[in-house]
Amino acid sequence: MKAPRPLTVTEDELALLTDLYQLTMTQAYWREGMDDTATFSLFFRRLPAERRFMLACGQQHAAERVSRLRFTDEALGRLAEVDVLESGFLDWLADWRFEGDIWALPEGTPVFANEPLLEVDAPIAQAQLLESLILNLVQLETVLASKAVRIVMAARDRPVVDFGMRRMHGVDAAVRGVRAYRTAGLAGTSNVLGGLRHDLALNGTMAHSYVLAHDREREAFRAFARQYPSTTLLVDTHDTLEGVRQVIALLRDEPELDVAAIRLDSGDLGELARGARALLDEAGHDDIKIVASSGLDEYAIDALLADGAPIDGFGVGTQMGVAADAPVIDLSYKLVEYAGTPRVKHSQGKVNLPGRKQVYRCCDAAGRFTGDIIAGRDEAAEQGRPLLAPCVVQGQPVPEALAQAEAARERVTEALGRLPASLRRLSPGESDYPVSLSPGLEREVERSS
Repeated sequence: MKAPRPLTVTEDELALLTDLYQLTMTQAYWREGMDDTATFSLFFRRLPAERRFMLACGQQHAAERVSRLRFTDEALGRLAEVDVLESGFLDWLADWRFEGDIWALPEGTPVFANEPLLEVDAPIAQAQLLESLILNLVQLETVLASKAVRIVMAARDRPVVDFGMRRMHGVDAAVRGVRAYRTAGLAGTSNVLGGLRHDLALNGTMAHSYVLAHDREREAFRAFARQYPSTTLLVDTHDTLEGVRQVIALLRDEPELDVAAIRLDSGDLGELARGARALLDEAGHDDIKIVASSGLDEYAIDALLADGAPIDGFGVGTQMGVAADAPVIDLSYKLVEYAGTPRVKHSQGKVNLPGRKQVYRCCDAAGRFTGDIIAGRDEAAEQGRPLLAPCVVQGQPVPEALAQAEAARERVTEALGRLPASLRRLSPGESDYPVSLSPGLEREVERSS
């Protein structure tokens, strides 16, 4: 009996996480002796209707992962079962290493249509093999970070905690999602593995089952508060406001207990929060905070706070975990240069910008973002700060560039303060942020048309 396969993709299997046509094209390049340098650009052509910007996330992570990519003996043995792959090509894959360069935006950078999140410069057979893996890694984290940052904006400096693991699309998404949430500015996560792996504070309260397992609600509250000082108690298992009264009675009888917050998880959250706040304040517990959950997204949070609901923090699950309103972006990885010649795809609605590129971000005297310029990489812009920087050079990670991912959370906070007010609106609407082409890139586009 064969041992069961691992539940998730292991490091040794990562090279196999590709589409078949990547391998057949690479084999064709190998057979034809095509080994000139190619540049592939990762970008999206249009923003989702529900987004005014995307938050680039995962590209530095992807760059570091592909620098370690290898075809192990076991992986090659499994590929030998694929009829269209030749033994000579598999021998070549045994020595395959990524030896090129990768330029990437810093993680946590607001990004707009047609701006490269990263570009890969490498012999074409090396660069081609990376397409499916890079798309998968960057798609997920960018989508989740872009949803999460909207929820952070809606919360207006109140802490937001990730509750979404149980309904996310697989264990890999649940764990890597926490990385995106940390970048976007979430305060914590209930996901133990995700929080430990990506250094985000672990937060949690109790489930309704804990209350139901006790004969009386107050008994459940007492046992939990005794075991966990500064705890949060879930008060809506039966009657929410009666649950708040039970907390107040418990603290009257045992004032040494430390309850930091109550959690509301059903009903009219705004009305219940007002009622709970009144009861707590009247009893002298104005230090006990109110946390809300239950199907929340940025629109619900914004509406609650706009209506003056006295809520001090939020737990957000499904809507953020699957980015329900915009779960995909039109992310593409396209050949833009080969053997020193710019290349353009002319398919209707799917044209790409030719050649290696750089993005320059312009600011006014107060430091607010005023627009971006997409230029040729070797074309010096008259204004703006270049965003793309090498994070892998000749196959080796650049430690100081990849370390910037650790500062992504601070980068997001800074960027939100510098974005035009129109981009911080939560309502659907097209971005009015100006992105233009440099004169040199415009000329190259005309030549390639």
